[in-house]
Amino acid sequence: MNLKTIHNIYFVGIGGIGMSAIARYFVENGKNVAGYDKTPSLITESLSSAGVSIHFEDSVKNIPINFLNKDTTLVVYTPAIPKEHEELNYFQQNQFQVFKRAEILGLITKNTFCFGVAGTHGKTTTSSILGHIMESEKATSFLGGVTENYNSNLILGEDKISVVEADEFDRSFLQLAPNIACVTNMDADHLDIYGEHEALLQSFQEFVAKVSETLIVAKGLPLKGLTYAIDEVADYEASNLRVSNGTYVFDVKTPTASCENIEFHLPGKHNVMNALAALAMADSYGVSLEVIKERLGSFKGVQRRFSYKVKTDDVVLIDDYAHHPTEILAVEQSVREMYPNQKVLAVFQPHLFSRTRDFVDEFAKALSKFDELLLLDIYPARELPIEGVTSKWLLDKISNKNKKLIQKNELAVEIKKSDSKVIVMIGAGDIGLLVDDVKKIVEEKYQL
Repeated sequence: MNLKTIHNIYFVGIGGIGMSAIARYFVENGKNVAGYDKTPSLITESLSSAGVSIHFEDSVKNIPINFLNKDTTLVVYTPAIPKEHEELNYFQQNQFQVFKRAEILGLITKNTFCFGVAGTHGKTTTSSILGHIMESEKATSFLGGVTENYNSNLILGEDKISVVEADEFDRSFLQLAPNIACVTNMDADHLDIYGEHEALLQSFQEFVAKVSETLIVAKGLPLKGLTYAIDEVADYEASNLRVSNGTYVFDVKTPTASCENIEFHLPGKHNVMNALAALAMADSYGVSLEVIKERLGSFKGVQRRFSYKVKTDDVVLIDDYAHHPTEILAVEQSVREMYPNQKVLAVFQPHLFSRTRDFVDEFAKALSKFDELLLLDIYPARELPIEGVTSKWLLDKISNKNKKLIQKNELAVEIKKSDSKVIVMIGAGDIGLLVDDVKKIVEEKYQL
């Protein structure tokens, strides 16, 4: 299929973070773009202001008339859309060209030099760092988060180089053909799709087999490639890691050179690993270490990835997308590193019934590490409830006595009552929509 001959592109689930990056790309390339999403959001507002027609009721009558011609319209959908969706069924039954998001990403990047960032955690941060580095080479980057540097999930460059997240969900990354790729980790996740960890590991093996030039892997993973690590012998090795004025400073040895005193502003050693993976990929391509060092120093982060909403001597409010036990542990470690003597309150919204069921003991262990915990109900996303799988079930397994199950409308009262000076909002559901309200409460409480 030649994308250049397609005039109209319709997105079913246009508000998704990955979907909206592709929609934005097509808008910038002069295509007519429209779509459906379940609920309005800042993303849909931004797309609407760019001229995209978006509606929020699933009905064929809402599809703009010029998108009903199957010869000139391409349809893109996210796997999160339910099978009974009226609009998607209409397009499929009437022989439109209908593609999953990952398939379109594969088509867009097929004729580019493609960087693929894979791993069950760290994809968005690593690909955003890499996108910021490769912006110097005019790369186009499709990201799973909104970067602070560009205030967008798309870094638009030319069509010769692309940076993409290689997402293991629904085996999406098997649609890609990367020249250079990295794998950050292969922890068990998405067991609603894979059934067991072994099937997920097999999928990663299939992905790395598609890499045509260079594979970069975190040291210790059972994959053959160039390795990266902190304070361990590896092909890309970070050492002399220290914190200076709230900023990480470290040295790096590559297979052919070394670079000293690299500055990086994101907290947590896991983010230094993400930066090291991006450095290794860019270095493998041929970007100079001087440019990489400058870009790492100027990277501002990704929204909802340890994002500071309030940062004063009296109180700190942090927003983070963590939704897996490993990610929650990384957030807790980062908080303790930055605020070693402060009491920490975590507000957590579990994401998916299946993920809660599959990792309930690991979630309980990670959440028990915070000084105080407010637990919200499970965000279902694409799932129906599973009998017995509730936030109350998770709460009962958490060993921390300073814990409470609350509803969203009770959050304000609980925040006002708490004497914790560091508050962390954690989760991948709609908890992000509560952050601005919590920020106002905190500002009023501390008269900021």
